[in-house]
Amino acid sequence: MIKKIDLKSKTIDNLVAIANQFNVRGQITDIQAFGNGNINDTFLVTLKNSTQKHFILQRINTHVFRQPELVMQNMRVFTDHATQRLQDWTLDRDCRWEIPSVILTQDHREYWMTPEGAFWRAISFVEAARSFDIVTDTDRAREAGCALGKFHSLVSDLPPEKLAVTLEGFHITPRYLQQYDAALAQHDKSKSLEIDFCSQFIHARRTLVSVLEDAKTSGELPLRLMHGDPKINNVLFDNNTGRAVSVIDLDTLMPGLIHYDIGDCLRSSCNSLGEETQKWQEVGFETELAQAILEGYVLHAKSFLTENDYKYIYDSIRLLAFELGLRFFTDYLSGNVHFSKIRYEEHNLVRALVQFQLTQSIEAKKPAICAIVRDLRRNLK
Repeated sequence: MIKKIDLKSKTIDNLVAIANQFNVRGQITDIQAFGNGNINDTFLVTLKNSTQKHFILQRINTHVFRQPELVMQNMRVFTDHATQRLQDWTLDRDCRWEIPSVILTQDHREYWMTPEGAFWRAISFVEAARSFDIVTDTDRAREAGCALGKFHSLVSDLPPEKLAVTLEGFHITPRYLQQYDAALAQHDKSKSLEIDFCSQFIHARRTLVSVLEDAKTSGELPLRLMHGDPKINNVLFDNNTGRAVSVIDLDTLMPGLIHYDIGDCLRSSCNSLGEETQKWQEVGFETELAQAILEGYVLHAKSFLTENDYKYIYDSIRLLAFELGLRFFTDYLSGNVHFSKIRYEEHNLVRALVQFQLTQSIEAKKPAICAIVRDLRRNLK
């Protein structure tokens, strides 16, 4: 989805100059802000007289990704491996699946840096496809699950040690709790009912934050490769068929637990009001969508899933909703420094309330979620 903004002519000229640093044929006719990501600055570049109609131009947020060259290194390793795997994949010949690739600069580098130190990259654009911020039906939910299953299948035989950690501590929920404690001790915001609710909500669930890390430490859950951010708007769907055709935004592709991906996919897809709703008290987890997602996921992931993988699916859904709420609330207390793209001062507070309400709904529906997982496992035997 293109987000139209009024770019000043000087800004456009600067973007055109940056875009021309990359090795693409054709004339640049338009540059528009693209998507609604919270971290990087992303633009869609339109070309004419070229075999490719568009490409993505992106400035990496180096305050978040301190070593952006590692992000590019991981993308190269993944792209090489996944492209080779696709050649042998037993997919239907009519099934479309695309892997976004890095476009090199004119001097054959994977990125370009301005004299001021801004880090820019270019990525191929998946045409005739779009993303969605919410899931409204089980067909789209099933395709979202298929997409994550296909992605995990592509990297299931890629050793985790071949990829670098691009964000230290990412999805390590106990660390986010430590950051929250530090922010809470320092914050000088006035008390409110919403702040009190968030603080009490976190306090009541402090013991759940280590559930997946404990399972990793004990060996119940192995270290694999994770996408890191497989929320619904990072899945692309074919404009004509409605089938999932790609998983994008590979910045957080790195060693981790696939359960962080499973949890993030379901917590983002099974809330039809979406992450940005202000009607946070109406948010609920929709088990019908969850069942469709898990059916699609298991269809492609069953070859490498273990008994323990199924065992921790509920925990992953609950934890990832809680974790994101914890991160949003911590950032609000800290002055909105990480999720800095906000529309109003309390934006991250409201985002936290949405996720905490979703967590409560997940907890209330634990029996239904566990029954879905149990039935899926039973049907595979």
